[in-house]
Amino acid sequence: MEWSAQAPTSLDYFAALVAQDDGLPLLEAVAAVALDEYPELDLQAVLDDVERLLQRLRRRLPADAGTLHRLRLLNHYFFRELGFGGNINDYYDPDNSYLHLVLQRRRGLPITLGVLWLELARGIGLRADGINFPGHFLVKAQLPHGQVIVDPFTGQSLSREDLIERLEPYKRRQGLIDDFDVPVELFLQPAAARDIVARVLRNLKEIHRSGHDWTRLLAVTERLVCLLPHDWAERRDRGLTWAELGQTQRALADLEGYLHHQPDASDADTVAARVQALRQGLG
Repeated sequence: MEWSAQAPTSLDYFAALVAQDDGLPLLEAVAAVALDEYPELDLQAVLDDVERLLQRLRRRLPADAGTLHRLRLLNHYFFRELGFGGNINDYYDPDNSYLHLVLQRRRGLPITLGVLWLELARGIGLRADGINFPGHFLVKAQLPHGQVIVDPFTGQSLSREDLIERLEPYKRRQGLIDDFDVPVELFLQPAAARDIVARVLRNLKEIHRSGHDWTRLLAVTERLVCLLPHDWAERRDRGLTWAELGQTQRALADLEGYLHHQPDASDADTVAARVQALRQGLG
């Protein structure tokens, strides 16, 4: 009997990257998001490109460079010399979420720029983290007597007052005012690698959903379900996407799973009505 092994898919590869929280390779996992759109992409070449940028930066560091000196050198190198910055002309271009294109064009979203900045920062010994700040991903570096928070879209260092001002619209929308107010520090906690990857994918998810691009949306929701297997809202959204693609049985499996695990969800009645309509469609 002949034996054959099916080649692993890009989703299989992604699943292996994000299987464990410990040691989750943030740069590689974010770069791998592009494989759905660019299946011939050489991921190792992308990682090598970033490594070359890091080695160039390391060669400029004096052996006795302190933390602040390292941070200033990094920001000058990244934002001024290399010219990385936000794509203000076409913010919602999906290519802003694909790391290899951000490297080529030096333009991207706050989160893809932030992932690159973090890789370089950590590579020169800085204690650096991403921040899932509402509406705009930020990065920070720890200094001996505090921290510096940087907007990777502009390269601007943000004061506490800047952050409070940026946060105000979000807090008002969420009702976090007056007696329900919370300190800005609550929104400055380090983001886990898994949460950063999820934010990259959710940016793409919103772009494709807005454009009714169900095939591309499905690819993104598949990755989100893989990344966040216990987040039933992501399975619900995959089910709704399956429904748009006419895959009723797959849609029902996800939507009924959502209702089973989230019976008290605010949209449970709406999802149940969609399930009923899909079952009626089966005849």
